[in-house]
Amino acid sequence: MSLTEASHALSETSDVMAGLVQRFGPARFGPKPPVGERFEVLSREIAYQQLAGKAAGAIWGRVREQAPEWAPGAVLALGEQPLREAGLSGAKTRAMLDLAAHCEQGSLDLAKLGRLSDQEVVNQLSQVWGIGTWTAHMFLIFSLRRLDVWPVGDFGVRKGYGLAHNWTEPPTAEELEPLGDQFRPYRSVAAWYCWRATEI
Repeated sequence: MSLTEASHALSETSDVMAGLVQRFGPARFGPKPPVGERFEVLSREIAYQQLAGKAAGAIWGRVREQAPEWAPGAVLALGEQPLREAGLSGAKTRAMLDLAAHCEQGSLDLAKLGRLSDQEVVNQLSQVWGIGTWTAHMFLIFSLRRLDVWPVGDFGVRKGYGLAHNWTEPPTAEELEPLGDQFRPYRSVAAWYCWRATEI
């Protein structure tokens, strides 16, 4: 199923979704990152946790400059100080180094994640200190291209859903969870339209 086909299917679930699809066109997730870049993708997602895009992008740019080749061994060789000086918080520095350690030791094999179920991917990634459900969901959607992930922990998704439906307040994660059932099996694509709804 292509994103265009999924978008068309979503447009038939409600008038609100039909309006979003009409306004923004078929969903676009960008190029799928190669398997060899998954470590860098996850490192970037750690840097972006709980930060606005522009600020997170600036910090990640400085962090990424610390090693010409962004690989687990290179990050472990850097150690804590260069990462902190580049702008990472103590918690994110710990998370990035723990991710590198798990990959280097073989307890986390990023190349095999594509063969696992969504929940197994979440379980595998969550063994890393500082990686939780949000980061795992972003990885599932944008790196593995899983089409039925509903990231209710993402404030942008909750805000966009509320705005699109003219709610005075965004739904909580608990409130939003069952509301995604109408979008199965394309909840990832529905989330993309919720993000777009925040731009209206």
